[in-house]
Amino acid sequence: MFEDSLVESTGRIRTRSAKLAIGSFLLEAAILAVLILIPFLYPDALPRQALTTLLTAPPPPPAPASLPAQPAVTRPPAPSMLASLTAPSRIPPHALNITDNPAPSAIGPGLESTGPAVPGSLKNLFGQGAAPAPKVVVEPKPRTGPLRISAGVAAGQLLAPIRPVYPIIAKTARIQGIVIVEATISKTGAVENAHAVSGPPMLIPAAIAAISQARYQPYQLNGEPVEVSTTINIVFTLNE
Repeated sequence: MFEDSLVESTGRIRTRSAKLAIGSFLLEAAILAVLILIPFLYPDALPRQALTTLLTAPPPPPAPASLPAQPAVTRPPAPSMLASLTAPSRIPPHALNITDNPAPSAIGPGLESTGPAVPGSLKNLFGQGAAPAPKVVVEPKPRTGPLRISAGVAAGQLLAPIRPVYPIIAKTARIQGIVIVEATISKTGAVENAHAVSGPPMLIPAAIAAISQARYQPYQLNGEPVEVSTTINIVFTLNE
């Protein structure tokens, strides 16, 4: 019996608490809506100080400082040409004939000039009395030193291929490379003044010795043999 009464009272309490929560929520919402709508419906209810602050316009920006006015520059009027012309006081009965004397011609009869010689005159044009221009003879400068030719041209003048002896020390040390030698080929085709420019130092003596024994066909210029200088490359390669 007591259990049934407790169950029934619990259901009633829950129902009343739910209705009370909903009613309180609706009442608070109505009060909040009234507080929001009062300023719009009755603006007189707002304090005067708040209305004055809202309705007061901001002060205008300061006006720019005025610059001092510059005096206007007045220009004098341009002189009129008509103002300088005046009418003659008396008109002459007869018109005057004014003849200008032509300047004496600088060239008289026979195309001879009576004054000083003027460049570009007819006398100079026809070549009368003008001194002939001296002929300038340009002499060829004497050639000094041997004529320079390329390594390819010198290789074409070689009578027999150059076969250097590979040094044993360089072969043992497995040194190989290219030795560049500057040399002079005389009028007879012999190699003179051979000196190395670059290359492995252990291979230079063998390269110079082989080049000094080489013979070339004399290089000819205008049908005559001349002395030339060129570059000779000696290649040392180890055959594996």
